[in-house]
Amino acid sequence: MQELQSLYDRAIRFDSLTAEEGIYLFEHAPLADLMHIANELRKIQVPHGKVTWQIDRNVNTTNVCVANCKFCNFYRIPGHPEAYITDIDTYKRKIEETFRYGGEQLLLQGGHHPELGLAFYVDLFKTLKQLYPTLKLHALGPPEVAHITKLEKSTHYEVLKALKEAGMDSLPGAGAEILDDRVRRLVSNGKCGAQEWLDIMHEAHKLDLTTSATMMFGHVETLKERFEHLVKLREVQAKKPESAKGFLAFIPWTFQDVDTLLQRIRGTKNLTTPEEYIRMIALSRIMLPNVKNIQASWLTVGRKVAQICLHAGANDFGSIMIEENVVSAAGAPHRFTSRSIQECIREAGFEPQLRNQQYEFREMPAAIEEQVVNY
Repeated sequence: MQELQSLYDRAIRFDSLTAEEGIYLFEHAPLADLMHIANELRKIQVPHGKVTWQIDRNVNTTNVCVANCKFCNFYRIPGHPEAYITDIDTYKRKIEETFRYGGEQLLLQGGHHPELGLAFYVDLFKTLKQLYPTLKLHALGPPEVAHITKLEKSTHYEVLKALKEAGMDSLPGAGAEILDDRVRRLVSNGKCGAQEWLDIMHEAHKLDLTTSATMMFGHVETLKERFEHLVKLREVQAKKPESAKGFLAFIPWTFQDVDTLLQRIRGTKNLTTPEEYIRMIALSRIMLPNVKNIQASWLTVGRKVAQICLHAGANDFGSIMIEENVVSAAGAPHRFTSRSIQECIREAGFEPQLRNQQYEFREMPAAIEEQVVNY
């Protein structure tokens, strides 16, 4: 008990705990204690006390991918009859629909297409910004940046610089999975390694590109690998230029196993319990004292668990995701609209606050069309 109290005292002072200390808390601390400490840290880091949320749409540039991730049911190999590259008319229709729903941003991601290099993305981003100057592009992710860099035989910095100049507003924390190469060889061997993912984020921070960070857990990783993941993120955040925002948010989510190769070939199932997810949310707040916003993944754990997370250190509910294809293809069944996400936040005892990707407050649009959830 004395050791627990010592760790509690250090956590509340925003000390940086080691991976081993995080594991000790995970294994020995009562959930109520972790929730209380994380909630107190949230009050200090996010003093407005509101729960933020966003309206945006996940649009996939292409479903062609050679990364062969074992948890992805969305991708198609080159030449597959269902392979596609999204055309401009489709973007226009989806963007205009997103604006009607009150959104202002696309989360624009795709696969590792062997023929789509830097020129393709620069042209796409410029075209979309010319057509829709107010549109925000939260685009790609470190694995895609790594893929483009290899195709171009360039550097991460030069690729990111060109993408930013073309219109990329922020870089999602996609493809982090678990930042350990043992795990990555098993679940996403075609993606960049852990250190390259971290290096790309550091280069993005040097360019003052706002980023987020993620963790997909509940598959083949060990507890130690989870907590080392958190420490690595904290260390990259500590290296950002003082003027940069760096990682504005951390989003841990659970592996969705339905019909995935991990489930079919290795028998890997997501056995994460609600208590374990809440515990990880609380420890994310505790382990990441230099990351301000912690997001509860309602998409993968559902509304009830996500509501409890708001009392365990989380302060953000993410996006209503007008469209989302990748995680849904692996079995995530949960959906929200602008109305229902606000109702859910109020039901948990908080005031909902619409935000943008920079975590700046937005006014609710005067006229907003409520989307029909039918995908």
